[in-house]
Amino acid sequence: MDESPNRDALLDALRARVAEVTPAQALARQAQGALLIDVREDAERAAGSPAGALGLSRGFLELRIEQAEPDREREMLALCGSGQRSLLAAESLQRLGYRRVASVAGGFNRWKAEGLPVAAGGPDADAAERYARQLRLPQVGEAGQARLAAAKVVLLGAGGLGAPAALYLAAAGIGQLTLIDDDRVERSNLHRQVIHADARVGMAKTESARIALQALNPRVRIEVRTERLRADNVECLLAGHDVLVDGADNFPARYLLAAASQRLRLPMVYGAVERFRGQVSVFDPRRADSPCYRCLFPEPPAAADAPNCSEAGVLGVLPGTVGLLQATEALKLVLGLGEPLVGRLLDFDALAMRFRESRLPRDPACPGCGAGAVFSGYEDMLRLCAAG
Repeated sequence: MDESPNRDALLDALRARVAEVTPAQALARQAQGALLIDVREDAERAAGSPAGALGLSRGFLELRIEQAEPDREREMLALCGSGQRSLLAAESLQRLGYRRVASVAGGFNRWKAEGLPVAAGGPDADAAERYARQLRLPQVGEAGQARLAAAKVVLLGAGGLGAPAALYLAAAGIGQLTLIDDDRVERSNLHRQVIHADARVGMAKTESARIALQALNPRVRIEVRTERLRADNVECLLAGHDVLVDGADNFPARYLLAAASQRLRLPMVYGAVERFRGQVSVFDPRRADSPCYRCLFPEPPAAADAPNCSEAGVLGVLPGTVGLLQATEALKLVLGLGEPLVGRLLDFDALAMRFRESRLPRDPACPGCGAGAVFSGYEDMLRLCAAG
C-alpha cells in the first residue's frame, strides 16, 4: 500500500498550523534573537550545521528544550534535513506552549545550497550549548558571540585583578587571551588570586593561569608571556590586541601601559585595589574626549601614599569585585555595548558597600595625552617613576 498520500496529507495539515520561513529569513531572524534549532540526529549534524544553531535531536526535543530555552515567548525556528521533520518538531514546540514557532522550509539542504553560514558540527554544537544564555541576549546573539570569538584581549598580570578578569573573559568566549606576568604562584596569593591552586604554588603564574583557563574553556586560545614589562618590549607585547586589561600593581608598569596604549590606540581598562577600596575606569585613545591614565595621576604619588597590597593588605574578595568590573568593561568594548567608563572614575568602598562615580575629564595640559605633553618616551616614564 502506498503511504505517500497519507504522508503528504499529514504534511499539508502541519503546514496549515505551522508557519514556514526560508533559510534566508531564518538567518535574519536568528540575528535578531530567534533560536535556531537543528533537530537532525547527531550523526547528521557532524558533517555541519547552521552557524549558531542549537543541536537538539528530534527524539529528545520534548525532553530537553525547556532546559535549553525556558522562555515561551522567544521565537523558535526548527530546521531538519529537508523541512519535514522540522514541521513535526515545530508542532511539538507549539504543544509545549512556545508561541512563536516556525519551520525552515527546505531544511539544511536548502540552507547549504543558498550559501548561508555553516560551521563544523562538533565545535559549533558545543558553542551553542556553552554560550546558550549569552546568545539569548538580543544585544549579543550570534553576531556578538562571533565578535567575542574574534577578539584578542591582553591582560597585564595574572594576579588579584587579572585572575577574575581572565576567568570571566574566557568563560564569555573571548577568542584569545594573552597573559603577561613574570611572577610565580605563592601561597599568600591564593586568598585573592582565585585562578591559581595550592598544588601549583611555585609554578609560573602564566602557566598556572593557562591550566585553569583551558580547563574552563578549551575553545579559547591562551597565549602566555612570562616576562617583565619593560620599555623595550611593551609595544611588542601589546600590539595586535583589541583591549588591554590593566592588572598591574605598581606605577612604573602602569605608566608604561598608559604610554603604549596611547601610541597603539589601544583601549585600557584600568583597575586598582587597596585594603577595602577599589576603582575602575576606561582610557580609550580612539576617542577624542577620553582622558588617559596620566590625567588621573600626572605624577606617581609618594610610596607612603600608595602602598601595594603586600604592604597595606587587601580584603581577598575586593580584587574579585574590581576584576569582574574590568571584565565587564572589556566585554562592552568588544561588543560595542552600553556606555563604557570613559571620562568616569568608579570608586568602590567594600566596607560601606557603596559605589561612587566621579567625572574624569581629559586634561588639556596632561603630560601624557594633552597639548603640553612633555614625556614622549618610555624611558622618560621609568625615570619619572624612579624620581617619585
